Amino acid sequence: MHSNHSDNIVISGVGCALVDLIYNKVSFESPAFNKYTSKHPGDGGLSPGKLVFTEELEAFSGKTLKDLRSDVVGNRPPDVINVGGPALVAMVLASQLLTDKEYVVKFYGMAGYDENTDKILEILRQTPLDISNYKKSQVMETPSTDVFSDPEHDEGHGERTFVNSLGAALEYTIAHIHDSFFESDITCFGGTALVPHVHDHLTELLKKSRAHDCVTVVNTVFDFRNHKKNPDLPWPLVDREADYQLIDLLIMDRDEAIHISGKDSIEDAARFFYSTQVASFIITNGAANTLACSNGRLFEKMDLREFPVSAKIAGALQSQPKTGDTTGCGDNFAGAVVASMAQQLKQKGRGNLDLAEALAWGISAGGNCCFYVGGTYIEQAAGELRQKTIALKEDYQQQIAGS
Repeated sequence: MHSNHSDNIVISGVGCALVDLIYNKVSFESPAFNKYTSKHPGDGGLSPGKLVFTEELEAFSGKTLKDLRSDVVGNRPPDVINVGGPALVAMVLASQLLTDKEYVVKFYGMAGYDENTDKILEILRQTPLDISNYKKSQVMETPSTDVFSDPEHDEGHGERTFVNSLGAALEYTIAHIHDSFFESDITCFGGTALVPHVHDHLTELLKKSRAHDCVTVVNTVFDFRNHKKNPDLPWPLVDREADYQLIDLLIMDRDEAIHISGKDSIEDAARFFYSTQVASFIITNGAANTLACSNGRLFEKMDLREFPVSAKIAGALQSQPKTGDTTGCGDNFAGAVVASMAQQLKQKGRGNLDLAEALAWGISAGGNCCFYVGGTYIEQAAGELRQKTIALKEDYQQQIAGS
């Protein structure tokens, strides 16, 4: 559905939604953590920046997650219990940034039957996100991730390690996705590797989106399932290389880009995606530069270009005590990029959008996320995150104009 400019812009997201159980200040150098670290790719051990499934970690360590957790963090409860998952976190932020009634942001997915789902719903009700298509499983637990966060890792830039329990995400299939999903201007597929049936049918969903004239966004996550299955093969995303043309914007981090492309470096991965017909792509790289490129189909044509992090945010993070962590930065980055796309689609047609503008939104919101623990922030007043992001974005645009 392609709205004319006077209509609402509808954004619908599907994919990974879970409860994040965040344990902050876990040293990745500690003997307790090192006992459980991965020795070989896909072996099921913990690895900074990467995700492992609970079953695999338990097989690797010979311990239950509960026992392993008390070994690594002691018997303390999580520092924060928050909404997590690349699709849900991104959609929450997009709904918070698009304060105008002309924008509708919806999430489609499946939660569990237990108290963790009650906690998620309690948080989501304090946001503008439409969750009428976020259903509850009657039999499966809430998908969850134990997040071990080390703010001192990578010379103080911080990093997280994830242990994922799929729960109700195993039950969710593309048959659960109501047809209303495709009556949108933008369809977003976030972290589908953690919703296996949706991931394995991503091409079908992209084709259906294209048939309904939706702009398509894919935001990836570490694909432990395929990494374990075939550690030496590229991770499957679309059915055939030609199907990349079904994606208008592909957002990945460095590791994901390398594994999906099957290349050895971020530069070679970028060249690979450039050679496919994906309309535009972004590769984030932690505190290092983000790479982005557009072929002109959605955003104006932009050759491969590097974007630095926000100097203002980096400076503030270095100078103040660590109050937040890096959980959710990538998901918020994606949500803000989508929010910028939606605002631009209101003003101009496809092919005329500005990727650098969308990146400035993403880098500002992703960086701002480092100042609080977890991916989702409950605003004291509507528009709070929008104002903060715009101020950071304007500062960032001056920074890159001067470089």
